[in-house]
Amino acid sequence: MKTIRYSLNKNTLPTATDADPDVRRGALSDLPPGARLLPPCSPTKIVCVGRNYAEHAKEFGNPAPAEPLIFLKPLSSLIASGDNIVYPRISERIDYEGELGVIIGKRCRNVKASDATNYILGYTCVNEVTARDLQKKDGQWTRGKGFDTFCPVGPCMVPRDEVDFKSLRVRTIVDGEVRQDGSVIDMIFSVNDIIAYITSFMTLEPGDLIATGTPPGVGPVQVGAKIQIDIPGIGLLENTVVAELTK
Repeated sequence: MKTIRYSLNKNTLPTATDADPDVRRGALSDLPPGARLLPPCSPTKIVCVGRNYAEHAKEFGNPAPAEPLIFLKPLSSLIASGDNIVYPRISERIDYEGELGVIIGKRCRNVKASDATNYILGYTCVNEVTARDLQKKDGQWTRGKGFDTFCPVGPCMVPRDEVDFKSLRVRTIVDGEVRQDGSVIDMIFSVNDIIAYITSFMTLEPGDLIATGTPPGVGPVQVGAKIQIDIPGIGLLENTVVAELTK
């Protein structure tokens, strides 16, 4: 079943936790008319994996990493399907990065790769939006990947046991044109290896989100673009890019 989090209060923030009395759960097919769709998880942290597809690393002139390249996105970057991605005034290039998202189901630390599947609650779609010019300028990735609205997630979560993992493909469609189409089996580091690596130094909590890396084909978008991250069998994440308002 494709499960969702939603609210009947239009003012509920994407970062609202399950403790919020307005937050409800249900099936995607039963989303009430006029409800505010929320990200399908309420993470304490968003952990991302860089350059986890060899062809993506190559398209930017980078070698494939010898071990997972880990970074974090702030919770303030989280938005749901249907929300707007805000193009920052201080950036001259923002890129889409379609990714498979892994939602953690149980608290875990020092997990063996062979046991990691037991800690996965389910899967979702992620757009790991990046201000590419600022990422390159800064030399580290916090600002370029950390803007508000730079982590669209959703629209739903599919439980681990209902997913044929090896058949999954990550597709990014911009204004009707397919820009990315990659198989998850092309990841350099498997999901189990990623969980084992992360938990060797960090505790993962229930609801935490791992963005597992993007396949080749990333590129820039402009204000007005409609971006869809389509993972057949998981869901279709849709967001539109808007200009940052002048204060």
